[in-house]
Amino acid sequence: MRGVSAQPTDDAATIIASLDDPDRFAQVYEKHAGMLYGYAYRRVGREIAEDVVADAFVAAFRARHTYDPGYPNAFPWLLSIVHRELARHHRAENARYRAYLRVKPDSGEEALADRVVAAATAQAWRRPLATALARLGQKERDVLLMVAWGGLSYEEVARSLNIPIGTVRSRLNRARRRMRDALDGGTTQSTLTDTAIEKRWWRRWSDA
Repeated sequence: MRGVSAQPTDDAATIIASLDDPDRFAQVYEKHAGMLYGYAYRRVGREIAEDVVADAFVAAFRARHTYDPGYPNAFPWLLSIVHRELARHHRAENARYRAYLRVKPDSGEEALADRVVAAATAQAWRRPLATALARLGQKERDVLLMVAWGGLSYEEVARSLNIPIGTVRSRLNRARRRMRDALDGGTTQSTLTDTAIEKRWWRRWSDA
């Protein structure tokens, strides 16, 4: 999942081994911490993201005896713990989106013209994206971003949030519809799939 290269042992085996040899859990951290930080960073910024991921791994280590070894990839489980930590920073996340509305691209004297144009274009996209995300309900936003930024399947989101998969689908559909209405005025070409549309949104977000 998520392009991670093959490992000599899967996460489940490593976590089980860490019950007798706690140092083994460091392998789980090394494998997934970067991606978890990237997810948290997009939602709440660097400083809070660092604390969120650190706290999440402490919680995961303490709860490792509860891990279901039937799932070889621990990323969804870890992301669910990060998600619980992020829930304590709901206001900070909303403030982060609002802050993007006030940011203007840097056009200092040393900046090349093409970089200024690129930054302006990216910011032009990020502002409506931030507005659209801020207007989503928390539950809808969580599902949308766990799929779009966390890379989880619907089944993994359902397991992570402890909700039925039908609820995942309905929340995701509502979030996508509201995002489309906010960003494209509901006029997005019908020939584009949800995946293609979202890739455009998040690519623009990352470029800013």
